[in-house]
Amino acid sequence: MKIIITIYLAAYLAGSINFAIVFFKLTGKTDPRLSFSGNAGTTNVYRQAGYFWATVILLLDIGRALGVAALAAYYLEGRYLPWAGFFLVLGNSFPCFHYFRGGKGVANYLGFTLLVEPWAALLAAILWVATFAVYRIPFVASFVMVFTLSLGLAFFNYWGFCAASGAAVTFFLILFNHRKNIVKYWKRENDIMPFQKQR
Repeated sequence: MKIIITIYLAAYLAGSINFAIVFFKLTGKTDPRLSFSGNAGTTNVYRQAGYFWATVILLLDIGRALGVAALAAYYLEGRYLPWAGFFLVLGNSFPCFHYFRGGKGVANYLGFTLLVEPWAALLAAILWVATFAVYRIPFVASFVMVFTLSLGLAFFNYWGFCAASGAAVTFFLILFNHRKNIVKYWKRENDIMPFQKQR
């Protein structure tokens, strides 16, 4: 039990290091949480600093997640791994080093699953591209990706309660992190509907 708690704590602390916030501070830029969506993640870095730095932050997030996944896979049984992914995402979402205001955890979850269940990660990435190509809404594509990642982690652990519950809680955490996007999209759709009915 001690090793399980240690790995989960390490996953949370690793996730709490937000590369977007650190990068903006080192380069003298404004805190990424103060502009656009208020999210310290890849999309907001792209909006404020461009493709190159957004790609750098994405790769750092995925690399960190791969490291956490490798550590967790070495010390933990398969059924406990999805919970390590949850604590990684929790740290990214509510980082103790950045006043508990961080990112949404999508890239970290993808990187974590990439090592634990690579086929699920590959399928999730393909579905993200396909969904974005149809809807052109990043957070909708992210939901499809995260749902696929969670299904993959549960499926490859034979739907055991411990693994399935960890995957489900992670999905709902990331869903919660996108609550502002959901509300904005819902309001926009409701504003458009009356005009469509008048035609």
